[in-house]
Amino acid sequence: MERRVLGGTGISVSGFALGTMMLGAMGNTDHDESIRMIHTALDAGINFVDTADVYSRGESEEIVGKALAGRRDEVVLATKFGLPVGGDPNRQGGSPRWIIRAVDASLRRLGTDHIDLYQLHRPDYSTDLDETLGALSDLIRAGKVRAIGSSTCPADLIVEAHWVADRRGHHRVRTEQPRYSVLTRTIEGTMLPVAQRHGMGVLSYGPLSSGWLSGRADPTRGHRTTSAPQAFDLNVPANRAKLEAVRALSDLAAEAGLPLTHLATAFVRSHPAVTSVIIGPRTPEQLDDLLAGANVALSDGLLDRIDEIVPPGSELNPDDNYLASSPALTDPRLRRR
Repeated sequence: MERRVLGGTGISVSGFALGTMMLGAMGNTDHDESIRMIHTALDAGINFVDTADVYSRGESEEIVGKALAGRRDEVVLATKFGLPVGGDPNRQGGSPRWIIRAVDASLRRLGTDHIDLYQLHRPDYSTDLDETLGALSDLIRAGKVRAIGSSTCPADLIVEAHWVADRRGHHRVRTEQPRYSVLTRTIEGTMLPVAQRHGMGVLSYGPLSSGWLSGRADPTRGHRTTSAPQAFDLNVPANRAKLEAVRALSDLAAEAGLPLTHLATAFVRSHPAVTSVIIGPRTPEQLDDLLAGANVALSDGLLDRIDEIVPPGSELNPDDNYLASSPALTDPRLRRR
């Protein structure tokens, strides 16, 4: 499997990363099968595994820890913190108080003494970036973390984080983990170019757009539809637009002799800013299908035709744009005197 260097870290990672959100109570509850899936991915050449403390309330990290026993040195291990863990408002975000507790809990669940990439799961606008970067830099100096990153962070905050790091002498945020697929392309306009200019690695997630690009006869019926039915409701005009695009993309994939899943993952991997594409299978069959597309490359002509179906930088359903969740947009009190 193709390898690329993760930003300026010097760490070599596979073009596919194994995402484990679907391993545990949120998806596959069979630990033995989940462990076998992780081993299958490693044997296929994946050396990059991504998880988070909130995935199945830590169960995903525990599964990953079991699977990596005896193989830890083969793997670049990434996890995330910051989303709420329980009802206590102090068990979330990017405060030093929580970061210190969160990393130790993740290390215990993962059964390791260090995390290769530790990522803030969502921006925390209530904590000074100086405080967050200071605490993360302390983890690097303590040997608990090798590099730090962000996830679903808007371009302006990435730039600010680099400015704060340089001015205050902290370690820099080396990676960003954005949502990116044929159907969700907003980040092409700002975030991806900013990541390139700052020499950041990009570990993108959601190449199948929550199952819309899974190749199912009816993409509105699947595992994800039970947890977020509004995202698949065809009474919503934007979702009908997505369905129309999916049908056109399915025809294009068939014409090219490709499964839709391979077209979708190859599209994301084709962007020069993207270092590694997170695949998040729930079943062994889904994993096998995705692995079979690891070396698929799309021609310029095929990419041009994808652009005709979904224009660059567009988002067919604005609700899919997680970057729009900035408090400046969601809290009207911040827009009114």
